[in-house]
Amino acid sequence: MLMAIGAVIAGLILLVWSADKFVDGAAATAKHLGMPTLLIGMVIIGFGTSAPELAVSAMAASDGNPGLALGNGYGSNITNIALIVGLTALIAPIAVHSQVIRKELPLLVVLTLIAGAQLIDGELSRLDGWVLLAVFAAVMGWSIYQGFQGKDNDPLGGETEAEIIAHPMPMKTALIWLVVGLVLLVVSSRLLVWGAVSIAQSLGVSDLVIGLTVVAIGTSLPELASAIAAVKKNEHDLILGNILGSGIFNTLAVVGLAAVIQPLSVAPEVLYRDWTLMLGLTLALLVMGFGLTGWRKLISRVDGTLLLTTYVAYTGYLLWTVVGPTA
Repeated sequence: MLMAIGAVIAGLILLVWSADKFVDGAAATAKHLGMPTLLIGMVIIGFGTSAPELAVSAMAASDGNPGLALGNGYGSNITNIALIVGLTALIAPIAVHSQVIRKELPLLVVLTLIAGAQLIDGELSRLDGWVLLAVFAAVMGWSIYQGFQGKDNDPLGGETEAEIIAHPMPMKTALIWLVVGLVLLVVSSRLLVWGAVSIAQSLGVSDLVIGLTVVAIGTSLPELASAIAAVKKNEHDLILGNILGSGIFNTLAVVGLAAVIQPLSVAPEVLYRDWTLMLGLTLALLVMGFGLTGWRKLISRVDGTLLLTTYVAYTGYLLWTVVGPTA
């Protein structure tokens, strides 16, 4: 048991660190190869911030742990909105631009509805996974096209040009970090999945609950770090951009890839509890940004308190389902 807990802690730390190094190496390598900065921000950085979720869910699916794969994907979305946006809004109210309300948030609502429709039959087949990946490819293509046309910001949470080129890296160093980061990403995700499954088996807890809580919080650490850094810099666009981008990535790519690797059986509570809350939180952001009397363009501290309260209540309910019946 202690070894499993140590594996989870070490896996999470190594996972976050390796993902950061992988993104740095990949972005610098792409820059040396002449890849446009805008494309680096949208593709490399966009993928990189959700690399922990992708690696863990893919590993969990390949190991035959569908609950962990789904719990990580959906749990990360719940954690991002309820915990990270809630905590960030408590630190400083978040300004919401009308573009986010008009485009990115409605897009995430639609994608969440598509994901929910696939859960109704109690299974995510390989076909379902390919559909999610195809939709993700379409969204990526659309966002890249809009970016090059100069009509839109990146809905997948890409960094600005200044952030990408602020710390130039030699080609040799970039390649080293690219390879090292990728290898450690795989190793750390394997370590994390093994530890999480071992803890779940020891405590008699489903791997779904472990995925929704411990693993989801751990793999969402990059988004939390980005949000806190953005608050300090007063870059509110980056806060919601990263959260919404991660939500799109988790809903489509993370769950889609896991289903393609191994069809996933879906417990009923995933639909009526976890997916419903994920949809409700996304809709709540719409209401908070729009307000009752027009475009108020602000997620206030009161809103942040409501989001955090929801997260605490949800996590408490999950824990109660584990210890309540035996108490």
